Amino acid sequence: MIQNVASNVQAFSSNVFLVTGETTALIDAGANFDVVSQIQEHTEQIDRLYLTHTHVDHVENIPSVRDAFDVETWGYDTTHDIVDHAIQDEESIPIGDERYMALHTPGHKPDHLCFYAANIGICFAGDLIFANGSFGRTDLEGGNRKTLIQSIDRIADTVTDNLTAIYSGHGPAITTDPKENIDMAAQAARV
Repeated sequence: MIQNVASNVQAFSSNVFLVTGETTALIDAGANFDVVSQIQEHTEQIDRLYLTHTHVDHVENIPSVRDAFDVETWGYDTTHDIVDHAIQDEESIPIGDERYMALHTPGHKPDHLCFYAANIGICFAGDLIFANGSFGRTDLEGGNRKTLIQSIDRIADTVTDNLTAIYSGHGPAITTDPKENIDMAAQAARV
């Protein structure tokens, strides 16, 4: 089961997805709210904390999550002190009851990852792709529009026709025509 535990947060934060199952995992930790109490409404333990990238709105709550659940973090770049374990491009990682392929998708930030499970048609897209063809900003440090376009194209080439949902780092999940939203983001990023 996938739940956005930050869905009712009014402060500036990323979405924080809790995926329960054999490997109960948190996708990003968010910022500026009590994420621990939100998680505890659904589970008493977390096995892994995965990071789509290390912008502050996705990672500020990591210390409180680590303290409450004694969990380590997994991300692309272990030179950040908040990343305990590296995830390699195209590595298979356990999330919930499924295996997801980690895809290195820089452009918004050099350490950006998406997580995709082809068998169930779900993609956690971080800040790469948003609803209605929006895409991650590239004006922050490490951002690069050309690289972002290449990453969006990589997702477009990787996902299959059974893609049913994209869970983005901000805003609503994309559950209606997710492949079309990827194509719209690719087109809009080129303008």
